[in-house]
Amino acid sequence: MNNTELELLKIIADMDGTPDGAFNIRANGGLAERHVTENVDIRTKTDKSGIDIIIKAGTKGEKIHIPVIISETGLSELVYNDFYIGDDADVEIVAGCGIHNCGSEESRHDGIHSFFVGKNAKVKYVEKHFGSGDGEGGKNMNPTTVINIAEGGYMEMDTTQIEGIDNTKRITTAKIADNGTLVVHEKLMTHGSQRAETDFTVDLNGENSGAHVVSRSVAKENSYQLFLSKINGNNICNGHTECDAIIMDNATVSAIPQISANHIDASLIHEAAIGKIAGEQLIKLMTLGLSEKEAEEQIVNGFLK
Repeated sequence: MNNTELELLKIIADMDGTPDGAFNIRANGGLAERHVTENVDIRTKTDKSGIDIIIKAGTKGEKIHIPVIISETGLSELVYNDFYIGDDADVEIVAGCGIHNCGSEESRHDGIHSFFVGKNAKVKYVEKHFGSGDGEGGKNMNPTTVINIAEGGYMEMDTTQIEGIDNTKRITTAKIADNGTLVVHEKLMTHGSQRAETDFTVDLNGENSGAHVVSRSVAKENSYQLFLSKINGNNICNGHTECDAIIMDNATVSAIPQISANHIDASLIHEAAIGKIAGEQLIKLMTLGLSEKEAEEQIVNGFLK
């Protein structure tokens, strides 16, 4: 790999050299490198583009890296990755996609990730998206995440769009069984004329199931963001969805949280807040010697942490 591709891996997957444990690196539409362990198997699909990640029941403490990078202009791909997390496992999966486009054609990655979280299993899924390159071609990606959590299972999803993605539509659907839990933390930044749409749908089907979905975003310049979130309480359950956005310049942000209680003991909350940076925040930081631009950057960085 060249220096640009290695830098992409560092940004999106915190990979500085070969990681310990199982990993699968996809680069420019093909397999670049793979390693499996006794407890984690990674197999190439035979019927379509993508991989199966199979984690044995009872696996503890393993970290799996599955980054994707594109550095060729004009490359578009669609991949299907299925994750099978065995009962009682406790693992972390680090994904992410980086696109570097210095050409005039669109570079695009669409991924459909399906998670099957076993009984009493626990998984943390970290996903980062990043674009770079000074070409006129678009840097676009559309991730779809399909989550199935079995009885007592737990999934934490930490998803971040750092910068540089021109168009994205991020779709997540989840079905949660008895005593299962889903926690989502989304962080998103757009600038220029970029467009980003987020669409969450969570079905709390199980007794004592729960979901906590929080999105924090910053929209700058002439960019556009749309946040849709729907939680369906179909049993005794607890659900919370929240969108907080900072709007700057001429940007546009729409937030549409929706909750539906289909059971008398469903307890659901939704919140949404959109606003500009408060003047007193800027003034306080500027009195410490920062310029207005530096003060804005400090506030934005703190908000998205």
